[in-house]
Amino acid sequence: MKDFKIITFYLPQFHTIPENDEWWGAGFTEWTNVKKAEPLFEGHYQPRIPLNYNYYDLSDAENMKWQVDIAKKYGIYGFCFYHYWFSEKPLLEKPLLNFLEHKKINIPFCLCWANESWTNAWAKPDNTILIEQTYGDKDEWERHFNFLLPFLKDERYIVEDNKPLIVIYRPYLCDRMIDMLNYWQVLARNNGFDGLKVASQRFENPSKHQELFNYLDYHIEYQPNRCFEEINKQSFLMKRLVSLQDYILKKFNIDLSFRKKKGKLIKYNFDVLWEIILKEKPISDKAIAGAFVDFDNTPRYKYRGRIVVGSSPEKFKTYLYKQFKHIEEEYNNNYLFVFAWNEWGEGGYLEPDEKNKFGYLEAIKESLEYNK
Repeated sequence: MKDFKIITFYLPQFHTIPENDEWWGAGFTEWTNVKKAEPLFEGHYQPRIPLNYNYYDLSDAENMKWQVDIAKKYGIYGFCFYHYWFSEKPLLEKPLLNFLEHKKINIPFCLCWANESWTNAWAKPDNTILIEQTYGDKDEWERHFNFLLPFLKDERYIVEDNKPLIVIYRPYLCDRMIDMLNYWQVLARNNGFDGLKVASQRFENPSKHQELFNYLDYHIEYQPNRCFEEINKQSFLMKRLVSLQDYILKKFNIDLSFRKKKGKLIKYNFDVLWEIILKEKPISDKAIAGAFVDFDNTPRYKYRGRIVVGSSPEKFKTYLYKQFKHIEEEYNNNYLFVFAWNEWGEGGYLEPDEKNKFGYLEAIKESLEYNK
């Protein structure tokens, strides 16, 4: 069996920054939405409460040390930290800088550039842009790379063939992404590397950006979003049929108001989503498999949210073991990117909570041990 390397996505938005204070109110962090969450139907598991009410502050490096200690104890190979860069400056960088400074917080890591504009979509459906993601030219590309460089040179950074691994959330959002990455490759070689390994986190439509898709070294199958996309594709014909039915009903002046309810929750079944994952063929020969613990973004979106129902540590352990077998048979590498370490606002977290304690982490450890 492969020596699987489980890497979990890591959200740094558990500390205050002036920008969030301005947009969302003084003291805003990810915990703000998590604490305000309410159950929206019978049996809905909200609010999610961290074990021992540990609403940590990631501006304190000791909290990162605690996270790393338990992650390693239960078999997590590394963290993929989200990184944000806007108009020549980073945001939410304090935890990353703390991690860089404190070498004893020792776990392999890589960075994922979350290259999207920030909007008010959590609060309103109008998607007003709060801070726009721009890409600039070579001057900005170099400033951005120079910010990344101390991380890439850190002995804990994940490197293959003397090439640091960088993940980009949606690389196709930048029209000049290949130009920028080519320049970064040059800068990496100028700084003692043999280049970079670049992965996409999401790539919904490869055929529209085939050159960029082929350029990348890896394509991460980000779950459960890939499952959501697959279900949307399968339901496309049904939607067309419903649209035709609507047209006919409107033509004969039949009231459609009962079908126009806005903000209806979308629910998915945990088992169905995992069946899709386990049957999926790799999206390319560069594919990296994904997994997910749970999903519920109603703390952010309320009745406009998506919920996965039916998750449990026992089920997760079963599906994780099957995913290891799937990777062994179908994939060309031993990575598994998991959603997520601490996405509390989207219900995807391995960290212990009041309901399941360390159950999901124990599932990972037991699955890994069973594969040895």
